[in-house]
Amino acid sequence: MVVAMPSRLLFVPILCAGLSLSCEHRVPEPRGITPGTPHVSWIVMSGDRDSPDREFICQSDPRNECVMPASKPDQQTFADVHVYYHGAGAETKYTGSIQISFFEGSPGSQVVRPNITVAKNESITNQSFVNRLSSNPGTYAMRFELVAAVTGAEKNHAIRFDVPVHLE
Repeated sequence: MVVAMPSRLLFVPILCAGLSLSCEHRVPEPRGITPGTPHVSWIVMSGDRDSPDREFICQSDPRNECVMPASKPDQQTFADVHVYYHGAGAETKYTGSIQISFFEGSPGSQVVRPNITVAKNESITNQSFVNRLSSNPGTYAMRFELVAAVTGAEKNHAIRFDVPVHLE
């Protein structure tokens, strides 16, 4: 079961994002993106049920290897995936899907369907997903298949990429 954190539980992550993540980590900003181009960035954290944000695992830029311990019957591991939707100057709406295959559960529960709008006067909006990690070690994928529609633009922007995640 993928849990999109309720807004009151996202207070700290949203506050951190609003302060350029000065709480601990900065929002990853990819290099070489032309201004006005919609894009997403992400951070993966892990920990236990009470603190799934305890340890930094990986992020989109600079990109590093994503390696986490698989859940065990006597020691469950949780992950918190933070996705940052970057504005493109005008109102930017992101739709599509994000498949997080390293979460425990059936494949259908691992797909989230964002419907996020970054307002014209905002530079970023974020969303977090928390769940228990699979108990099966192996290599999994976090698959982004998004479409960004920018108000006034002639065409939509497809954003598609996979992130390999290793559970040990």
